[in-house]
Amino acid sequence: MSVLKRNLIRLMLVVLTLVTVNIAAKAQTDQIEGLWYNDVKSGKILITREKDGKFYGKVVWLKEPLKNGKPKVDELNEDEKLRSRPRLGLPVLYGFVKDRDNKYTDGKIYDPNNGKTYSCNITFKGDKLDIRGYIGISLFGRTTTWTRAEN
Repeated sequence: MSVLKRNLIRLMLVVLTLVTVNIAAKAQTDQIEGLWYNDVKSGKILITREKDGKFYGKVVWLKEPLKNGKPKVDELNEDEKLRSRPRLGLPVLYGFVKDRDNKYTDGKIYDPNNGKTYSCNITFKGDKLDIRGYIGISLFGRTTTWTRAEN
């Protein structure tokens, strides 16, 4: 076998390996992972799966990041010690477990607009997420719809 043929075969094997690894990495990404606009498109939330296998989300973009010329903070938080936290980078989704193909349950959502945390379920609907926050049982709650954001 000539040197040229051997090098060509090696190159093809390397390319095939890279393609396989890339496909496998993408296959491990869950459908809700990525960037999402909140219901009024005033912020983008990045949803990721963490090492514990649960899903979390944090604010990574704000349409209006400043208030009185300074970065917005979590000023309405019920815990006074947390009121100086920046709104950018603020965790807002906690501990969601994938329950079925399109359902994520047992999570919490924090609303920085009123400083309260609610129980929450998420339903994946293609390029939309139905986010249902509630107190007690899901029947007594409110659903908002988030849309997938471009990177």
